[in-house]
Amino acid sequence: MNDLVQIVNLTKVYEAGRIAINDITLNLPKGRIIGLLGPNGSGKTTLIKMMNGLLTPTSGSIRINGNEVGVETKAHVAYLPDRTYLSGNQKISEVLDFFCDFYEDFDRSKALEMLKSLDIEPDRKMQTLSKGTKEKVQLILVMSRKADLYILDEPIAGVDPAARDYILRTIINNYNPEATVLISTHLIGDIEQVLDEVIFLRYGQLVLYTSVDHIREQKGKSVDAYFREVFAC
Repeated sequence: MNDLVQIVNLTKVYEAGRIAINDITLNLPKGRIIGLLGPNGSGKTTLIKMMNGLLTPTSGSIRINGNEVGVETKAHVAYLPDRTYLSGNQKISEVLDFFCDFYEDFDRSKALEMLKSLDIEPDRKMQTLSKGTKEKVQLILVMSRKADLYILDEPIAGVDPAARDYILRTIINNYNPEATVLISTHLIGDIEQVLDEVIFLRYGQLVLYTSVDHIREQKGKSVDAYFREVFAC
């Protein structure tokens, strides 16, 4: 079986009956970089949180490597949230220690190599770092794992263009080729060159799941231009 993720009739309804994800069925193959795209309120973050076990579906199921989302899958999923979570008085090296203890697949030497390439000293304390530097450190932590599924929620938001280039290179050069990378972003034009496939969501519903090549060849448009056409933005 070449599918890494199997999503079947997935629905999430919040309080007051608001439907965030509406009966989505979707299979994600191994070895792809996939863009998760949609306007604000389309359900992207809700879907991501369910894939990480942070939210429970109202109905339907998600399987990763054949296992229902839960304890078994957490060891195989590397997750970058859309908000900075590293802070406080810890040194970067101490955060690396924590990741080494918590994740068997964490490669400390790879993390140190990436930190060095950005001139980020491991003995710096998290509270002294700028927001952009903290985001780079978080990405390094995620991409230093040998995961089966990398889920990156807005990895290039809020950083300068040079940092975006570094982040994209880091994603391409450091993920396991047998793994899948799922990237949620609003900055489609900046990231579409690394994507193999795209998912379009609107109002919690699946609008489109196709390859980037199909859009370019059959529609004669970039992913960004076709997204704007579909969503009239």
